[in-house]
Amino acid sequence: MMVSEAQKRAAAKYNREKMVQRVVRFSPNERDLLAHLDAQPNKAGYLKALIRADMEQSRE
Repeated sequence: MMVSEAQKRAAAKYNREKMVQRVVRFSPNERDLLAHLDAQPNKAGYLKALIRADMEQSRE
């Protein structure tokens, strides 16, 4: 399915106005962490689940 230019512009506008992005950098000493993250099929979902679990643990 082809995406129209209007759909691309709308998606870009939505992302620009509604979404927030963060960047994580890994040093060469953290290759094991990067490899583990790369092995996850849904990286964003994995990171969000870790953060939610940490937040829940902090409440206890």
